[in-house]
Amino acid sequence: MNVEQPLAAGVAALGLALPQGAEAKLLAYLALLDKWNRVYNLTAVRDAERMVSHHLLDSLAAVPYFQGGCPDLIRVLDVGSGGGLPGIPLAIARPELQVTLIDSIAKKTAFLLQAKAELGLANLNVVTGRVEDFQPETGFDVITSRAFSDLKEFVTLTRHLLKPGGRWLAMKGLYPNEEIAQLPAGVKVSADHALVVPGLDASRHLIVLESA
Repeated sequence: MNVEQPLAAGVAALGLALPQGAEAKLLAYLALLDKWNRVYNLTAVRDAERMVSHHLLDSLAAVPYFQGGCPDLIRVLDVGSGGGLPGIPLAIARPELQVTLIDSIAKKTAFLLQAKAELGLANLNVVTGRVEDFQPETGFDVITSRAFSDLKEFVTLTRHLLKPGGRWLAMKGLYPNEEIAQLPAGVKVSADHALVVPGLDASRHLIVLESA
């Protein structure tokens, strides 16, 4: 199935300016994900065209919020990255960012390392392990997650990894009122961005959290 046109149309609908060659890398990533998915079950979405909307465009819709108002934003952590979403599309779309993917399942990080090598993503790092045990030398400006856990667990397990003044960007479906009500003390919602994903008829929200 030809997925070049849906991807190009989706990127245009999102109003994204991607670096030269980025769409080709996104398509190469999609082909790699499709190939490995047959053995490793990285995603429940099997149809290539649905992967464009449900994975690539869904991840890309959040890209503008990884740079606005933070010109010195450099380090991003994608928690429970799985098949590399949203981290790999983010690294392709914004090569000036340093993106670290962490997952506790070795077969998933094996795929992520293969994707890093095949796509030539010098700005991508891959870590195998539990995020609560991760102790890097430097913290992160932004910590993101697409399908890791509820908000309370997300911020609790990653709080030690966030730089002072940093932000959590949590990708959610319906607005998570109950999860927000359960946030731990000292964490607040500073913004909510309703995302419109081309080809995806579902509610999507990007919840921005900061230390109160």
